[in-house]
Amino acid sequence: QVQLVESGGGLVQTGGSLRLSCAASGISFGINAMGWYRQGPGQQRVLVARITSTGSTNYADSAKGRFTISRDNAKNTVYLQMNSLKPEDTAVYYCNVNTWVSDYWGQGTQVTVSS
Repeated sequence: QVQLVESGGGLVQTGGSLRLSCAASGISFGINAMGWYRQGPGQQRVLVARITSTGSTNYADSAKGRFTISRDNAKNTVYLQMNSLKPEDTAVYYCNVNTWVSDYWGQGTQVTVSS
């Protein structure tokens, strides 16, 4: 049974930092990429950052220079370090794991940035 366990969300003031973690288990096929998406109120889910099995990364323009994605392949865990947070970063953040056969999603973790 595939499980993605997310942690690290919460309430933070503008300019603060949070670190999200997502540990994946029960995935039988090789993982191509792991990433983070977010969905704000009334908005579509969009990519925040993504990292491949070889370490290549890509970021949404809104995340560049402030967020850093990393992964521990041995632990099937992906991290998102978020610095200089802004109120517009407020959203539910979802972990994504992409394999050759399917995409898997975490349950989401709320990030709220107060002004």
